[in-house]
Amino acid sequence: MSAPIRVLALHAHPDDVEFQCAGTLALLREAGCAVTIATMTPGDCGSAEHDAESISAIRREEARAAAALIGAEYTCLEFRDLAIFNDDESRRRVTEFLRRAQPAIILTAPPADYIADHEMTSLLVRDACFAAPCPNYTTRQWDPAPPLPKIPHLYFVDAVEGVDRDGRPVPADFHVDVSGVFPRKREMLACHVSQRNWLLRQHGIDEYLRVQEQWGARRGAEIGVAQAESFRHYRGHPYPQDNLLLELLGQDGRGKPVARGTAG
Repeated sequence: MSAPIRVLALHAHPDDVEFQCAGTLALLREAGCAVTIATMTPGDCGSAEHDAESISAIRREEARAAAALIGAEYTCLEFRDLAIFNDDESRRRVTEFLRRAQPAIILTAPPADYIADHEMTSLLVRDACFAAPCPNYTTRQWDPAPPLPKIPHLYFVDAVEGVDRDGRPVPADFHVDVSGVFPRKREMLACHVSQRNWLLRQHGIDEYLRVQEQWGARRGAEIGVAQAESFRHYRGHPYPQDNLLLELLGQDGRGKPVARGTAG
């Protein structure tokens, strides 16, 4: 029996994945993939009531519980909020993590979003994908993992509200119909209990479950389904050009099913 295809969703903070791509991850698990959800930080600035250490511990457990709902693993790279930088040390750190996770598919933050943590995560993951197969790119770890066999397939999730930091729409390359697994996606976000008060205080957002549903419905309406998630496929030279994500899901990216292995 061949090993399952490994999928990594790596975003900046706990709950980012649940907002933007948890439905797709649930579908990939149903398709037999091994899924890891990872965050760059534990969300240490995401509270006005708890100190950084306390809220980090709370949010790691919330993220772990959310991942468990689809049989996924969770890990944190232990950067800190508002302190993710696109520098050499950080790139080597992310590269080492990719080599240990061994993903064939990576879902990560968009290049343009409302906060630097998201944008720096996107840059680091993009370049770590390129670096991870390079044998001479050492990560300076005491027990380094071997290089990846090839560059993973890389996809960017939606920016928050589908716009860049200047409010300009960021077009999607394709959509994934997640209508059938939306209840599970909602359960995953609901695990992040600590964030309701924080989002209300810092972002003016109450009922974050309702916000999740509204955005999914908006993306779904674009392809004629109830709930959808959208992505951009990074095809920069020499990243993989075929759309392995859609092939595994048996979808055409426009709301229609296709035979597995034929999507583009």
